[in-house]
Amino acid sequence: MTSEQDRENQKHAPATLRNRDAIAAVLQDVLPSSGTVLEIASGTGEHAVYFGEIFSGLIWQPSDPDPECRRSIAAWVKQAGLTNVLPPLQLDALASEWDIAKPAAIVCINMVHISPWEASIGLFEKAARLLDPGEPIMLYGPYFRGDATTAQSNLDFDRSLKSRDLRWGIREVDDMDVLAGKNGFTRVSLIEMPANNLSLIYRRD
Repeated sequence: MTSEQDRENQKHAPATLRNRDAIAAVLQDVLPSSGTVLEIASGTGEHAVYFGEIFSGLIWQPSDPDPECRRSIAAWVKQAGLTNVLPPLQLDALASEWDIAKPAAIVCINMVHISPWEASIGLFEKAARLLDPGEPIMLYGPYFRGDATTAQSNLDFDRSLKSRDLRWGIREVDDMDVLAGKNGFTRVSLIEMPANNLSLIYRRD
């Protein structure tokens, strides 16, 4: 039963309802049939609950460095009553280590552009330690592509991000590919998504 405190803790990200089905369709072809999926920067927790419902054969492990987000995740999980979505972990991509069990896949939605570049470096460095050959890491969000015209909305969003923190901003796909390669990953897919977003799928070499 959801208490008044749980309802107060539940945060809502409007974009979640708009993008969750499109992301789930990508994950359907990416995630393994069993094992644990580690979600980095789970935010409100709405994605974790939705994907936990869809991928009932998987264990979903949400995480976030922000205590307010972790409270929101826990409240959404409690309301959903899902046994395959675990309590959120305090994981920070900027931390030197993650003391966690090895997952079978990593999912990271809308983190790369609202964090310093060092967070992306940390994400791939730790993913390299955790994932076995062939296992995937999936990134979702807005990215610039050197071979494609950039939507004005993404240019405006990039300026908005940098006005909030100069270390933030939409990244180049080529830069993500180079970073992934340095850590033993190869991009196997780039999928165009609604609202000028992309899904980037990498697998451990």
